[in-house]
Amino acid sequence: MKERFKSILLATGRKGIGAVLSHLEECGFFDAPASTRFHLNRKGGLLEHSLNVYDSAVALRSQVVNLRPELEKQLPLDSVAIAALLHDTCKADIYVPAIVSQKNAAGYWEKVPGYQVDYSGMPLGHGEKSVIMLLKWGLEMTDDEILAIRWHMTAWDLAFQSPEQKESLRIAREKTPLCSLIQCGDSISTGLLER
Repeated sequence: MKERFKSILLATGRKGIGAVLSHLEECGFFDAPASTRFHLNRKGGLLEHSLNVYDSAVALRSQVVNLRPELEKQLPLDSVAIAALLHDTCKADIYVPAIVSQKNAAGYWEKVPGYQVDYSGMPLGHGEKSVIMLLKWGLEMTDDEILAIRWHMTAWDLAFQSPEQKESLRIAREKTPLCSLIQCGDSISTGLLER
């Protein structure tokens, strides 16, 4: 999986992608879980999830382009690769191994190895943290890729009482179809493929 992930990103030919791959290696991206308790909460889960989002987004793109050929230019494959594979970059450095409580098959709580979240390194929101990390590492990104990564969580990443963020999400979705594509790919991966 790791080699496939790297080869897809390298094939984009994007300026800065080599540095991004080095940073991902250094910060533990390839060994990180995708979550603490839910989808793919195991070593290597983040890598598997990222590839699932990519595969889902590419499949969805194909169907969208069949139905609406005029959207093909707005959904370039290199942008799909960048946004899908790197949307959860922020998770590489926030999950730490821990002993957690979990119900066993009999319904009793027990202590088991798992993960907990440590936001102390860079306490930012989910999507914007991924974008900031990638830009700091030197990745050349389009506005559409930035918006797709920033808003891939849709309303789940909104400040509870922020009408400004709700409006920003609405405008981002109107501005680029890549937002909806990555949101759907992420949802299909977590809700269907990773159950």
